[in-house]
Amino acid sequence: MRLLIVEDQQDLNEIIVRKLTREGYSVDSCTDGLEACEYIESTDYDGIVMDIMLPGKTGLGILREMRAGGNRTPVLLLTAMGDVEDRVAGLDAGADDYLVKPFDFSELTARIRAMTRRSAGTADNVLRSGDLFMDRAAHRVTRGDREISLTAKEFEILEYLMQNPGIVLTRDKLSSHVWNYDYDGGSNVIDVYVHHLRKKIDGDFEDKKIVTVKGVGYKLV
Repeated sequence: MRLLIVEDQQDLNEIIVRKLTREGYSVDSCTDGLEACEYIESTDYDGIVMDIMLPGKTGLGILREMRAGGNRTPVLLLTAMGDVEDRVAGLDAGADDYLVKPFDFSELTARIRAMTRRSAGTADNVLRSGDLFMDRAAHRVTRGDREISLTAKEFEILEYLMQNPGIVLTRDKLSSHVWNYDYDGGSNVIDVYVHHLRKKIDGDFEDKKIVTVKGVGYKLV
């Protein structure tokens, strides 16, 4: 899952990025509203965490432009304790949620999961495909009665595949969804990760879940 963090307090920005990365998210970040617009225009994010007060362009201004242009990416606004009017304005402008500073990191991650769940039309944190189950909150994957240990990137790739069952995902799509702008690898890296993921998910099972579409990419069946 790929997120954008827009927060002009550099220390807080770095803390959020570091902790979300440890949670297994792919994270881009910036501290300026105008730079945020460039990120949003060039990348499809699963969610955006954005401060209301930003240099260059405010979070509310960015949000209004997004919604006016048809961009429905889930947005969680960060607000100061007393800014009730800003919170109301943010929700009216199309924000999916807001969080008051200072906040507990566990609440931030819970709210991110909730808003991305709603966006995907799922009621809980569990993804299912036959006997394959993923609990996104617990970072737990099982197939049948077997628990499967995955690396953070393997988990993200499988999550993206399970969110798009039957849809062929190209290597470029997988790369842009699972890695951030710091990624400088090639499509062969995707192949390596999928190879290892497939060994864990399909290795001893007759029913294969991850299928290669030659010359295009991969899909979950």
